[in-house]
Amino acid sequence: MIDRRRTHEDVMQIAARQHGLITRTQLLAAGLSAGMVARQLETKRLRVVHRGVYLIGPLFPPDARLLGAVLACGPGAVVSHRSGGELWEVMRPSRGPVEVTIAGADHRRPGIRIHRVVAIASDEITQLRAIPVTTVARTLVDLAGGVPARELERAAEEAFAKRLTTTDEVLTLLKRHARRAGAARLRALLEGMEPAFTRSEGERQFLALVRKVRLPKPETNVAVSGHEVDFFWRRERFVAEFDGFAFHSGRKKFERDRQRDAELAAAGVRVVRVTWQQLQQEPEAVAVRLALALSR
Repeated sequence: MIDRRRTHEDVMQIAARQHGLITRTQLLAAGLSAGMVARQLETKRLRVVHRGVYLIGPLFPPDARLLGAVLACGPGAVVSHRSGGELWEVMRPSRGPVEVTIAGADHRRPGIRIHRVVAIASDEITQLRAIPVTTVARTLVDLAGGVPARELERAAEEAFAKRLTTTDEVLTLLKRHARRAGAARLRALLEGMEPAFTRSEGERQFLALVRKVRLPKPETNVAVSGHEVDFFWRRERFVAEFDGFAFHSGRKKFERDRQRDAELAAAGVRVVRVTWQQLQQEPEAVAVRLALALSR
């Protein structure tokens, strides 16, 4: 009885540190036999998350999805790419597979997208909420090779505005990974970049203003004529866009934004741009501009 009690305590302590998760290896090391594990599964006291990874308890904590993928891939695996951006809260949660980077042999697991590398430097990985994850700088480098420019820009905005990393840290990694896909694109994005606000906070304040003055609620972050826009009033064919930085990150970004506006206008969509400073210092004027535009 004493051994069983100690075993139970050990198991619960491990699960508590791992967002309710425990691996088969950890269960056996804690003193459970293979038969006992099988009975726990039969009685639903353990629920399978991945092969060899189980959940204890009826609830599925939000971070268990990410950590479960790491545990399923074994030692050295880290959350990365879009899933890394989700964990750092610089990207919105995705319904797709969890993305994990691992050095060495390829591991195939349902619901997990594996990025295999020869090696990953120790200064490019860390832990957040007990989950191994690539650093924010490495996450941005990974994202640069696989997400649309708009999403990369937003992730960078959030990362710099929240002071999760610096341009120097990202540029250092870009020198290390100069031949990686997307490296040139990310380097160009960083030129002259000066964050003015976190996009998530800006969106919250913008929508609060819309509710306050009783304007129709817009759709957020939707695709319109091939471009993802911040706020879209579909019936009125009207878009509101945030200028995400106090100073545009170079001539290229300025020209790209204007090209987007021109293409939307050609598709019959009107565009108005709102800055953080306007939202903070003259919200009434912003509200009037929106109301007039929507009434036309």
